[in-house]
Amino acid sequence: MRRLPFLLLILSALTGCAGLRSPKQPLVVGVSQQADVLASFGPPVRRWLNADGGQTLEYSAQPFGRHCWMVTLAGDGRLLRLEDSLLPASRFSIAPGLTPEQVSRLLGRERSRVFYRFSGEDVWDWNVAPDSMGDYLLRFNVHFKDGVVLRTSQSTVFPDRRFPFGD
Repeated sequence: MRRLPFLLLILSALTGCAGLRSPKQPLVVGVSQQADVLASFGPPVRRWLNADGGQTLEYSAQPFGRHCWMVTLAGDGRLLRLEDSLLPASRFSIAPGLTPEQVSRLLGRERSRVFYRFSGEDVWDWNVAPDSMGDYLLRFNVHFKDGVVLRTSQSTVFPDRRFPFGD
C-alpha cells in the first residue's frame, strides 16, 4: 500500500496536472476563442454548461497542485473570464447550505473526500497556496452534512520530502 501515493504522483506527472500553473500562451479576454484555450491548456477536467449558453472549462491541478483554472466561454466560444478558483475570494464564498455540486462548480475537483461516521460529516479538501506559511501546504476543507455545507476549515500540512507538491 505504500506504493499508492508514489504511483499517484507518477500518474499525475504523466497526465500533466501536477505542473498546471498558467496558460502556455497568452489569452485575451473578449478576443481569445475556445480553440486558443484548448491549445493553451489542453482538454479540461470538466465542462460546466452555463445558463447563458456558454460553458466553463475546469482545469484542476488536484490532487497535488494548488490551483484550479476556471475558463468561462461565451456561447460563441469567446473567452469571458479566466480565474484561479482556489484563491481566497472563491474559497470564502463557500457558505452553509450550498450543495456538493455548487461547491464543485465554485472550487473545481477536490483533492480527497473522507466520511466521518461518528459526526456524519463528509469532508472534501483542496490543496491551496498558503498566504504566508512558508513551505507549508495549506488545505481548505468543506464539511458537508445531510447533503449541504455545514462549515469550512483549513489545515496545515507540514512538509515531507518524500511527497513534493507542485504549483
